[in-house]
Amino acid sequence: MPQRPTTDLPSGPTARFSKGSALAVLVCWLLVVFDGYDLIVYGTVQSSLISDTGWGLTKATAGTVGSMAFVGMMIGAIFAGRMSDTWGRRRTIIGCAIVFSAFTILCAFSPTAIVFAGLRLLAGIGLGGLVPSANALVAELVPAKWRSTVATLMMSGVPIGGSIAALVGIPLIPAFGWSSMFLVAVVALLVVIPLGLRYLPETLAPAPRGEAAGSAETLQRAGFGSLLRAPFLGISVLYAIATLATLFAWYGLGTWLPNLMQLAGYNLGSALTFALALNLGAVAGSVITAWAGTRFGPIPTAIVAAAVAAGALVVLVTGPPVGVVYLMLVLAGVGTHGTQCLIIAAVASHYPAHLRGTALGWALGVGRIGAVAAPQVGGLLLAAGLGVNSNFLAFAGAAAVAAVLVGAISLKIKSSTPISEGASNV
Repeated sequence: MPQRPTTDLPSGPTARFSKGSALAVLVCWLLVVFDGYDLIVYGTVQSSLISDTGWGLTKATAGTVGSMAFVGMMIGAIFAGRMSDTWGRRRTIIGCAIVFSAFTILCAFSPTAIVFAGLRLLAGIGLGGLVPSANALVAELVPAKWRSTVATLMMSGVPIGGSIAALVGIPLIPAFGWSSMFLVAVVALLVVIPLGLRYLPETLAPAPRGEAAGSAETLQRAGFGSLLRAPFLGISVLYAIATLATLFAWYGLGTWLPNLMQLAGYNLGSALTFALALNLGAVAGSVITAWAGTRFGPIPTAIVAAAVAAGALVVLVTGPPVGVVYLMLVLAGVGTHGTQCLIIAAVASHYPAHLRGTALGWALGVGRIGAVAAPQVGGLLLAAGLGVNSNFLAFAGAAAVAAVLVGAISLKIKSSTPISEGASNV
């Protein structure tokens, strides 16, 4: 029989947040930091790949290469979320972390753009699978009343990782070249993954083989068939499309911002500080939205956050002074990443435990379509000669659409009865 978790896990709304649970959440957060680093690192090296590699990349083809990691993330999110509901959270998290670390390291030795793109796709499968699996685990480690707050704070690891990528890139790229940025994943492989093996509990062990019929029933209940029919169908579709719009704005900015600022006349160092402002805003957004989501609910807070992001990006189109540019990028980071954190928190609280990983994987997996499309759209807009502002308007429009969709989620939740033990938290 598979081993059940030995860590003292919360078992209900009044359960305490134990030391073992806190250590496991910390390890998940560290893995999310490396996930965030790996996502943003392409934006920091994109200009170098175009100018220094001899691969013949253009802005349009660089956008295609940038999309490959997000294609992998779409695959990873959908299947790893499902796997974590049936095979166990710990196994899935560790497996995804090993995959994204190993293939990210190999990116440093890519001889051609095609090989690099293929390795980014494979790394993306691990990246995409990690977040829904880690969020499903964390939702089961903390008391219900803290679930939304901890889920939102844990996702601060994404922009913190992005901030590290921007900070590290300022001295590292000129001194050692673009490839050095991908070798940072060695730290995840050699340090953080062993910590995961030590501290992550298995919160969902598979059923014994002797219980074949029961196991089949469990697999059916945990599958997409249950997620995409009443009473979950409508809300599942809305969550997925809202995530798509949010990720279009967030990852579009993350991928293209350094290049956009260089095209606007800033040097590489200054362009990376703008990327740093975006990511620091996202870190602040994780904290602000964690508090606001607990105080006002994740859904109402997400509507405001998405609207703030849309407004900030529209201001950038007006060509404001550099101080205002920094402020608007901070607000864009607060709004785009904050909205995504809040949607994840809402999904984690809305569905019953046996569907939680599948629901997170569904929302994030479909949402990755936006992450795949954003680098492509950004590159095509620039290649068509529409200029830097066309990108900012496209990402602002996506944030505005996200605000409208989250508003529709709010109306649907209010018009229906709670369908899980956590639905009242939404």
